[in-house]
This record gives sequence, C-alpha cells and structure tokens, in this order.
Amino acid sequence: MSTASSMTINAGRLSDATWLTSPNYNQRPENTTIDAIVIHNISLPPNEFGAGDTDGLHYVKALFTNQLDWEAHPYFQTIKGAEVSAHLFIERDGAITQFVNFNERAWHAGRSSYLGRPECNDYSIGIELEGSDFVSFTTDQYEALAKVIVAIYDAYPKTRRHLTGHSDIAPGRKTDPGDYFEWKKLREMVTALLK
Repeated sequence: MSTASSMTINAGRLSDATWLTSPNYNQRPENTTIDAIVIHNISLPPNEFGAGDTDGLHYVKALFTNQLDWEAHPYFQTIKGAEVSAHLFIERDGAITQFVNFNERAWHAGRSSYLGRPECNDYSIGIELEGSDFVSFTTDQYEALAKVIVAIYDAYPKTRRHLTGHSDIAPGRKTDPGDYFEWKKLREMVTALLK
C-alpha cells in the first residue's frame, strides 16, 4: 500500500516521534494481535496546555515517566501515585512523543471493553492528545494523528476499522476524547492519506 504519510514504524517505534521511555508498561499476553487504536485526551493541570515543571519537562511527560512532582499543583494530589502511560502523546503543535514500544502493553485504558473483549490494553495502541473535553483540538494535532494512524495501519493491518475513543471502551467512567473531537474530520484525513 502506498500512502502520502512519511511516517513509518520499525520494530514498534514510530519514525517521527521523540522517544521518552516510560516504566509503566509490560508484555502483552502471549499470541496477542494488536487490532485496535484508542484515542484519549489529557491535560495537566486539567484544561491547561504546555505546562511543565521547573526543569522544563511537560507535566504529561512527567506523569508518564513517573517524574511528576505531586506537590507542584493541587490537582496532582488527586492522582498521586498513578502509574499510567500511553504509546504516544501528541501536543498542541503536533509534536509526538513515544513512551512505550507499540509491541508492548501501555497502561492507558484501565478497565475497558471493546466489541465485547475486555482489557483493551492487551490488544490496543493508546494515543493521548493534549487537550480536554471542553476545547477543540488543533489542525496540527489532526494532521499528526492522521499520519500516525496510517503508519499504524501499515504496521498493524488488523487495526484498520478499529479506531475508537476512551469513552467508547469505558463508558460512564471516561469521557475523552470528548464532544469536541472531530471523528468525521479525522476519518476523512486518514482516507485521503490512504489514497
């Protein structure tokens, strides 16, 4: 398949991502096929973008690498001790960071079920967008995400047609990527790149 996307995945790593290792991952169950992509949103503190610690480390990156200073903001006390990760984080400007090899299990979905199958972390790739349920995402983010999805489709063909949101796999518990996320726009961008 030829695509307009220049991103590639080799041995579980995305070519266009900055690598920042998270300790929050483990092996997928034996003989697991990666066959779903889960879209999330995250901002730390909530609804604040680009915030970071005194060393310049983005708070989301600090969270995913167990370096978040729980005392740096009152909200952080409510998530103190959380050990979470995603495979990818896409910032407002479209910059992509990868924390976990796609072939490994990132801890992004929690208790979840997709098409009747529980434990989505086992077989899905988790992508976090910097954002919230209350604001639109940026053009840069949609462009980066569309290219990422095409690269994932190339490397893990069974993910095709299995693109979902955190709210869909954990209804009642999660609301992201939220009502402002434009699924139709994303799908059209992905389709255009696949032509």
